[in-house]
Amino acid sequence: MRYLKASSIEYLLWLYILGCLAWLGFRLNMLPALSAWLVLVPPLAIGLGFGAVNGSLGRRVVFPAKNGETSFWKWEIGIAILISFVVGWVIVEVKPIAFLTQAGNAQNIVKGIFNPDFSEMVPMLAALMETIYLALLATIFAIPFAFVFSYFAAKNLMQGSLIGRIAYVVIRSISTVFRSIEAIVWAIIFSVWVGIGPFAGMLALWVHSVAALIKLYSEQLENIDPGPVEAIRATGASTLQVWRYAVTPQILAPYLAFTIYRWDINVRMATIVGFVGGGGIGLALNQQQQMLAWRNVGLIMWLIAIVVWVMDIFSGYIREKLVSQ
Repeated sequence: MRYLKASSIEYLLWLYILGCLAWLGFRLNMLPALSAWLVLVPPLAIGLGFGAVNGSLGRRVVFPAKNGETSFWKWEIGIAILISFVVGWVIVEVKPIAFLTQAGNAQNIVKGIFNPDFSEMVPMLAALMETIYLALLATIFAIPFAFVFSYFAAKNLMQGSLIGRIAYVVIRSISTVFRSIEAIVWAIIFSVWVGIGPFAGMLALWVHSVAALIKLYSEQLENIDPGPVEAIRATGASTLQVWRYAVTPQILAPYLAFTIYRWDINVRMATIVGFVGGGGIGLALNQQQQMLAWRNVGLIMWLIAIVVWVMDIFSGYIREKLVSQ
């Protein structure tokens, strides 16, 4: 069974490597399009062979390390990393020469950034305040949902019964799916649902914040000291009493630090959701960019940078004080 696991790891690794090489060959007109069999079968033979070689990546993962074994697995990882870099370079179409020689195309933007139009300060400050409070409400509304669901997403608290294990899998899976969908996508959905404006942006950040905080909160719960939990559980306390008196006191300070950090993130993300109708200064930035009003764009960029800088200092100071307590 271990040999099959090792061979499976080797097969997947070399399927990736040879698949990338086949794609590169086709993309660079060095090879014709290969059939699926020609891509799938050779890695199978390599995987079965290397699965029996001491020092291969598959055996390194499955079997305990032995003294004197070869470091062939390092070469395999190195090849995979090199291939990934080359494929990424080709897919992204990296053009360093264009980057160095065509800077003049951004001349107007750079001038606007360093010569902002302060006559638009008042309406831009209003949009900026909208962004800050949009992010604040999204964070506040996310806290109770994330706080409650995080207990059901903590593995150490949900392993006592079948229902608990099912709740753990369901909550973790849903939060992972919701977190994997970026806030800008949620903003598009809610802009159609409730109309363009800051409310749609707030809902988008709220959904993403709930999912993200569930992950942060639940991981903190999984790292609590089990001593108080076992002591209170030994007295015959119910599950809710254990959570209330043994778990909650251990996680309040980290929870507050995570929440402040999330507000910091939401202020930054609120700018992005504004591009798709989420309101705030992001909407103003999108409008000014479409009108090629680069001085106004520069003003908005400086305002965003200042707010993010202040938020970084504030949130970092608060988290430092909470951790030191």
